[in-house]
Amino acid sequence: MTDLETSMATIIAVFQKYSEREGDKHKLKKSELRDLLHDELPDLMAHVKDQATLDSLMESLDTDGDAECNFQEFMTFVSLVTVCCHEFFEHEDD
Repeated sequence: MTDLETSMATIIAVFQKYSEREGDKHKLKKSELRDLLHDELPDLMAHVKDQATLDSLMESLDTDGDAECNFQEFMTFVSLVTVCCHEFFEHEDD
């Protein structure tokens, strides 16, 4: 597989690893999302200081209002974080 194909497969595998823990295996409950973020994005989560911030993140990701995060909502989050990281490193080179 190419680097991009591997990256895509990894994102899917990480989502499934956490979403399969309880309830609907195609959606992340708030606790599953919290665990995923803490385990898989520890550097980012070091900047999150309180539960209210995580609750707000979950609410903003939950575009369909079902109190869970489906794969499309998760990918929106991954895309936004990736764009922000790209912009940060782009400006760091200046």
